Amino acid sequence: MTSQQIVNLLKLVGTPRDGALLRFSLGSEYLKCAEFEPAIAHLSAAVEKDPAYSAAWKLLGHALVEHGRGDEALAAYRKGIEVAEGKGDRQAAKEMIVFARRLEKAIAADKAARP
Repeated sequence: MTSQQIVNLLKLVGTPRDGALLRFSLGSEYLKCAEFEPAIAHLSAAVEKDPAYSAAWKLLGHALVEHGRGDEALAAYRKGIEVAEGKGDRQAAKEMIVFARRLEKAIAADKAARP
């Protein structure tokens, strides 16, 4: 189910206002609607447009986790941690470190459970 907010934001894609913040907003809205593929696509576009956007890296990792793409999520969190630490965004870095550790444990447990 696409929200009216998504419809409104999509009108701005491809215009001069199409930037990292727009793509982050679209990704966030799609994630709220549990539409993971478009969320991942827009969040990926956000970090392409602004590789230093630590909040976008964090949300991209979350979207990938929700979509069952743990290894990719871990890579996004690691890049986000690097970006956040590089610009002094300590809170975002701490959050992503916690998320990455939990994910590493979950991935290890999943691999150990497989015969």
